[in-house]
Amino acid sequence: MTALRSDTPAKSSYDVIIIGGAMLGSATAWFLAQNADFNGSVLVIERDPSYALAATSHTNSCIRQQFSNPLNVQISQFGAEFVQNLPRYMGAASGAPSLKIQNFGYMYLADSPAFAEVLRASHAVQAAAGSATRLLTADQIKAEYPFYNTDDLILGSINTVNEGYFDGITVFDQFRRGARAGGVEYLANEVVALTKNAAGTRVESVTLRSGEVIACGQIVNASGTRGAVTAAMAGISIPIAPRKRFTWVFSAETPLDRPLPLTIDPSGLHVRQDGATTYMAGGHTEADPTVEFDDFEMDHALWQDHIWPLLATRIPAFEAIKVQREWAGHYDFNTLDQNAITGPHSEVANFFFLNGFSGHGLQQSPAMGRGTAEYLTYGGYRSLDLSPFGFDRITQNRPFFETAII
Repeated sequence: MTALRSDTPAKSSYDVIIIGGAMLGSATAWFLAQNADFNGSVLVIERDPSYALAATSHTNSCIRQQFSNPLNVQISQFGAEFVQNLPRYMGAASGAPSLKIQNFGYMYLADSPAFAEVLRASHAVQAAAGSATRLLTADQIKAEYPFYNTDDLILGSINTVNEGYFDGITVFDQFRRGARAGGVEYLANEVVALTKNAAGTRVESVTLRSGEVIACGQIVNASGTRGAVTAAMAGISIPIAPRKRFTWVFSAETPLDRPLPLTIDPSGLHVRQDGATTYMAGGHTEADPTVEFDDFEMDHALWQDHIWPLLATRIPAFEAIKVQREWAGHYDFNTLDQNAITGPHSEVANFFFLNGFSGHGLQQSPAMGRGTAEYLTYGGYRSLDLSPFGFDRITQNRPFFETAII
């Protein structure tokens, strides 16, 4: 990726400083830059302008409407609209390409009456929001996708409209380029301290590793897995931690005869079509501990002892497969409820959150960037009301209810 940034700040003060320039930070910057009602200056500070270890770079880049909370469904519906109308949103001069979602869909599989009821309840929510989700019996699953072993299944849930893979890196690149073209400054540096006013009600400045102190009007924490570190600089605690997620791309000796939906197995494993003859599987260890920020080491035993046997059980054609590529990435995992924290802090009023997306960040970035930019500009949300993701629920230990977590 091209590192669209400078090395030293052009000014000593900015109206908005965004800490973190990956997908969510850049989405917010772009929506601010294109908003005619926002006339301020914006600085994006990114500690790693290569984005080599960012969750944005390690994503499986999929989007779905199959959530159990109607707000999450609406967020993804706007994401799908945005991705598939990128030239219109970015403007003719941007050169943004036309993108499509590869609609192989998500297939949730239930092997217990309890989880089948969860799928039915979620289907009702999705249908009310206009989603094209369908419920399938085990026999119907087998008829449409004969490669599955359905012996233990009770119910499936699938949607092949605006659900599947999209080119998230291209969207990210357009956000960054568009933000820069709109006057946003990108800085390759690291925030090491935040200074508040005497009353503790506002962040007045950020201190960079290179020594500069920059005044700010409003500040956005879009620091990914380091979100809790950034919040702590302002004396704020949030339940965000890096959790490791493993991905394997493999080929099969006998490829499937039709596209493989992103299948969420009852075991927690997920697998989908990748290329014409390759597939992508993902999972994590059972313990799922918090890891160090720089821990991207693969767990080879996990594949051999757990992932591959599960794959071969659900899809017998995957008994003979060969791993082509593999990597480990991190979720910015919200340990309270695995959903985002957005909006302003309740006491440090100019400190805004974009944290804890727990694997949903890429697909939710258009709506979340738009909403954050609206709040920064108008003092409230104008499009979707994102207040259920607000910080108050953290202090009140009041989880955001969402059952469809992968």
